[in-house]
This record gives sequence, C-alpha cells and structure tokens, in this order.
Amino acid sequence: MKRSRLIILYGIALVLALGAAVMMRNYMAAPPAKPKVVVKDTVEKTRVLTVARDVKMGGRVNEQALKWTAWPKQLVTDRMITEEAMPDAIGKFVNARTRTPLVAGEPLLKDKLITRDSGLLSALLPKGMRAIAVKVEVATGAGGFIMPGDRVDVLLTRTVGGRTITETVIRNVRVMAIDQSYRIDKDGNKVAESDIRTATLELTPQQAEIVTRVESVGKLALALRSMAELGDSDLKDDGPRLSEKYARQKESGVVTIIRSGVKSSETVN
Repeated sequence: MKRSRLIILYGIALVLALGAAVMMRNYMAAPPAKPKVVVKDTVEKTRVLTVARDVKMGGRVNEQALKWTAWPKQLVTDRMITEEAMPDAIGKFVNARTRTPLVAGEPLLKDKLITRDSGLLSALLPKGMRAIAVKVEVATGAGGFIMPGDRVDVLLTRTVGGRTITETVIRNVRVMAIDQSYRIDKDGNKVAESDIRTATLELTPQQAEIVTRVESVGKLALALRSMAELGDSDLKDDGPRLSEKYARQKESGVVTIIRSGVKSSETVN
C-alpha cells in the first residue's frame, strides 16, 4: 500500500477517535435527565359559591360579584352554598344585600346575605341596638366624606351663657347610612354634591335617648375616627360609649338640658 494512502487512513482514524472522545466527554459531563413527575390531585372537590369581587356592607350583589369555585369537599361547611345543593344560587342571590363586607375569594355564607329589601336596616342592626337618624350638615360631617360603616364621635355644639361650647357626647359610633351624593371633578376626586341631611347611627336604646335629647338643644357634628383606632385598648371596637359626663347623667337617671341659658333636668325612664 502506498505511503500516501496510509497517511490518509491514519488521518481519518485520528479524526474519528477525537470525535468519539469529544462525544464521550460531553455525555459524561451532561447531568442525568430528570424524570418527569406527574402530580395527581387526589383531594375530592366540590364547587361552592364564592365572592368574585369586594362588596361593601349593605351593598347590592350582582352576577359579577359571585362565581363557582372548586373547593376541598372535606372543608365545606353547612353555611357554604354548593352547586350540587343550589345550582341556581347565583341567579337567586342577584340584587340581595350584604349584612357584612364581602372580600373577593372567600366562600359566600348564607347568613351574610339579605334576600329582600324590606326590613334591610333592621336586618343590619345587631341584637339590642337601635338605629337613630340625626341631622348634620356637610361642614360638620368630615367634609361630606363619612361613609356607611365608618366610626365617628358625636359632638354637640351649644350656647351657654353667651358662650359657644363644643363637647363630645358619645364615641365610637358606627354610621349605618348617610344621606349624601357625590360627583367626580375634573381631577378625578370625589366631591360632595349636596349637604348631608341625615346620618343614621347605631346606638343602644339608652344612648339613643340621650342623643335625641341633646339634639334639641344644639347642633350635632360627626368627627370621623381613624380605622387605626379600631381595637385600641380603650374601645376595642366594642361599640359606642357615652362620654364620662353623659354616662354619669345616665347612671343617675337624669339628663341635664340647657335651653337659652336656662338649665333644666329630665328624668330618663
């Protein structure tokens, strides 16, 4: 065999050997292929009615606010609404009102909805509480931006002996409703369109009596409380409390009323 042919054969063999070596190195260096893991959902689920978007307390529910969601069957309670038990629930609860605020993603509970408009306010009232409407003006109602569900202090402004004084009658009162309307200005801000005429407050029967009496001797104002104060060490978000002065009057069974600078007392029954 000619020498040139041998050189060519040796060259081809060398190239093949180098290629095999490179392939072997890459194979040895490559990480092993990860096995495919298939996760099988073994949790039995059922579809329950859930809240699709936030709804304020007393707000009206529409179809966009509700949806069916798969839920672990073992976590379903009697208060939840299942598609199996009530397939027409979304249509049934359209236009219902809410007793409490609804948060998107939570299961809708039966006792959080009021399915008829009649007696709505009474349905929102906790047991033992009363709703009382008082007159306030936009200038004395936090600029007209107090909303249902807010907590306020009720202030009384009156004239005594030629002097005008303002004092707190009751603190931490929940506003159930307020008679006001808004418009959006060119900058996108919410602006009160008209004066507030009435605010409906949640009070105990005794507190309602006192507020009704003091309303006749002066002008009431609402001071909006910060949400950060809910649950503080004094109030603990446990409802309205009379100021010390009016609490003493209630305990003694007598409310002091001043009309035109003349002091008089009335017995509370």
